[in-house]
Parts: sequence; structure tokens; C-alpha cells
Amino acid sequence: MHEWALAEAILKSATQIAEKENLKEISEVTIKIGELQQVEPQILRSALSQMKTDIFRNAKFHILKSKSTLKCRVCNTTWQLNLKELDKTTAEAIHFVPEVVHTYIKCNSCGSPDFEIVTGRGVWLENIKGAKSYG
Repeated sequence: MHEWALAEAILKSATQIAEKENLKEISEVTIKIGELQQVEPQILRSALSQMKTDIFRNAKFHILKSKSTLKCRVCNTTWQLNLKELDKTTAEAIHFVPEVVHTYIKCNSCGSPDFEIVTGRGVWLENIKGAKSYG
């Protein structure tokens, strides 16, 4: 259900950007979502469609995923996390609280839980296109 809260935040942020940039209508919104967020793109797309206001009436929403890249702070090893390899309980825990990834994942080389999430965390607006308002 967090897809609906994300959709609301995305639309609010895009509206604020449109106001700042003097856009009368938004035609495209590109959203990038970190893999650790485990967002269901179809649910997010549906929420965006149902919640959009007039400024988004013809908008197309593009949803891109950012793979999870982790880097060990102990041995500097960098690796990609494959969420599909995790058991259901672990994946669900990370889904609800992505910060707990450190509890379940260890460095592939040295076994340390001390790593940084280089990519794959968060939600951001990658690009917004629209028509300027003049006058």
C-alpha cells in the first residue's frame, strides 16, 4: 500500500516543480525507484493515474528501477544485491524497512555487515516535461 503514499508524494513534488518552472501542463514524468524500495510498478502507475489532477491530465509516467549496489566499508568490495535470491521473510522485512538490510545482508568477501548502499535506495523524479505557461 505504500505505493499510494509514494504516488501522492510524487504528484505533489512534480506539481511544485511545475509551479516553479511555470509549466501549465505536465506531459511526462520519469520516476526512478531504488530496488530496495520494492515498489510494485503497476500499483504505483495505477495510483498515479487515479490521483492525478488536471495538470497531469495527459501525462505519461515512466517508472525506472535503480539496481541495488552495495560497497563494503571494511574491504571495499562492491556487489549487486539480488533481492530474488532472498527468502520471503527477509525480503518482506527489507520491503517494510529497507534500513534493516544490514541485519540480513553481509559482504560477499569478508562477511561484514558494515556496507553502504551506493545505489538502489530511494525514490526520485528523474525528469519532468511539460508546456510552459506564458503571460
